[in-house]
Amino acid sequence: MASLSAEPDEGSGDSRAKRDPVSVSAEGIDGLRELIGEPIGPTDWIEVTQERIDRFAEVSGDDQWIHVDPERCARESPFGTTIAHGDLTLALINGVRDRLIEQRGVTMAINYGWDRVRYPAPVPVDSRVRIGAEVLSVDDRGEGWWHVVTRLTVEREGSEKPVCVADSAVRLLAEPG
Repeated sequence: MASLSAEPDEGSGDSRAKRDPVSVSAEGIDGLRELIGEPIGPTDWIEVTQERIDRFAEVSGDDQWIHVDPERCARESPFGTTIAHGDLTLALINGVRDRLIEQRGVTMAINYGWDRVRYPAPVPVDSRVRIGAEVLSVDDRGEGWWHVVTRLTVEREGSEKPVCVADSAVRLLAEPG
């Protein structure tokens, strides 16, 4: 059975300092199926600082000036400032996924990949973003395995357009019994 928890508090967004409460708990595959089509979340706000963007650029090797050169962006970019990498925005999802849906009654979950990822709007430096989810499908793959597709939407504070919409595919191994 699925149960909704209290709304998350709007906090500093520093996921290392404070963790969001779990938005939804799903007991087994049946509980997950009950969530299909239901909005889940959103998380607390996450601040996207220049330090975070620079660290992602260093790790990923993507040091394009629109991400790491504030002075040039002020002169030449249509955004007037640096913007986060699309893949950084996508990566933020993995840090909060388990706080959106707490899955019980499964032995393991394996990231199967992304069915679709879009970045409809930029994330300017010092923006705050939060993430919501919606389970799209839960399909039996046999031998206890289930294929789950969840749409994750990253919204930016003050923006009408989402900054990322991504359909995540996960394989779950249900607990026997």
